[in-house]
Amino acid sequence: SRGRAAAGCDLCADGAAAGRCLTCGLRLCRFCCRAHRRQKKTASHAVTELENAKDCSQAGKPLLCPSHPSEELQLFCEQCDQPVCRDCVLGRHRQHPCDFAANVIHRHGDALRELLQSSQQRLDTLEDVLSQVDEMGGAVRSRAEAVAAEICLFARGYVKAIEEHRDRLLKQLEDLKVQKENLLHLQKAQLQQLLLDMRTGVEFTEHLLMSGSDVEILVSKGVVSSRLTQLNSLAYSTHPSVDDRIQFSPHERAGQCCGYEVFGAILNKVVDPARCTLHGEDLHSARQNQLSGFTLLCRDAAGERMGRGGDAVRVTITHKDKRDCAVKPTVCDNGDGTYCISYSPEEPGLYAVCVCVKGQHVQGSPFTLVVKPRFREHQGVFHCCTFCSSGGQKAARCACGGTMPGGYQGCGHGHKGHPGCHHWSCCGQVKESSECLCGPPSDTSQRSLLRTVAL
Repeated sequence: SRGRAAAGCDLCADGAAAGRCLTCGLRLCRFCCRAHRRQKKTASHAVTELENAKDCSQAGKPLLCPSHPSEELQLFCEQCDQPVCRDCVLGRHRQHPCDFAANVIHRHGDALRELLQSSQQRLDTLEDVLSQVDEMGGAVRSRAEAVAAEICLFARGYVKAIEEHRDRLLKQLEDLKVQKENLLHLQKAQLQQLLLDMRTGVEFTEHLLMSGSDVEILVSKGVVSSRLTQLNSLAYSTHPSVDDRIQFSPHERAGQCCGYEVFGAILNKVVDPARCTLHGEDLHSARQNQLSGFTLLCRDAAGERMGRGGDAVRVTITHKDKRDCAVKPTVCDNGDGTYCISYSPEEPGLYAVCVCVKGQHVQGSPFTLVVKPRFREHQGVFHCCTFCSSGGQKAARCACGGTMPGGYQGCGHGHKGHPGCHHWSCCGQVKESSECLCGPPSDTSQRSLLRTVAL
């Protein structure tokens, strides 16, 4: 029939071929195409329109076996999973399970259809992800533009704040300059007036002494002397009333300007070591191996507190008798013009302490520091008497010097020498938190005191 009607339907032989079953290789008319899809065995077959094929004449031709070109591929080898011809089944596929392609296509078509469906879902997912990526790209660009606008706005505000801070600093500098110049002008006017008065008085006196008669000199002597004495007694400063100490600190915090924190301040205060003072209860005394310290308060030439830190403070603590024995202090800048100096001496004795600011000694420097030996703990017991603390033992002793009758070597309350209150058995002190006054105990006293302590 294929030779009789190359373009006819292979099933009904009446209609013209409108499609081709890619599974069976048959040409089908439109009616047979619909019937082919309805039948259960061929419902999974892939049918294509001949108009959509690239080569209609080629699409109508049967598929031939590559190993046997004269035979069509009408069978399918399940073991090798490939189409075969009759000669292949008789040859190398002899023992393999084979069946006609039309009988197995529904099973393999279903598997392929399921794989196609999952692939289609994956394709849809990929398209969704790609769409999300494109959307995110647009969002990133939009967000970057918004952030760029924020940066520009911030930068403009920052630049404006810096410019305003600059103008404020320049205004402050100008006011400070005018203030200093006014003070210098006032001092200059006062000195010029004093100089003029002095010169007038001196010239008048010289002229009187050179040209005046004796009577004129004697008559004018009192007034001239009084005037010169008055001019000589007038006090005036031998130095300019102000100095040129104007500094700019770029790292100094200057608060906020237009909502931005700015830095940079004009410093017209300069530390004066001669005005700096030392403070603290432990300024001149300390304990061995105990942390001690004092405070340095920095002031300017007018005696006012600096109110800021950053000055060069140097502290040395050296033993007066042992030159190789020195204490390394720690200087903490509080940032408000005060400095905390802490140290822990390892050796008792006298120390020389030097505190310098900008290489110059401050008030009270150098000074002597007395380091006492470490706190001596009591070796005895804090009791009312040895009779009570020892349980009535006669050999128990006490450093208070109290006595008891009946051969007791210690003290008893109410007897001679008893302090009348609780006291330490090792040194007799009546204050419980006091330092022991006695040195290292001897063997004899140690034994007696240990007996008291143990009991």
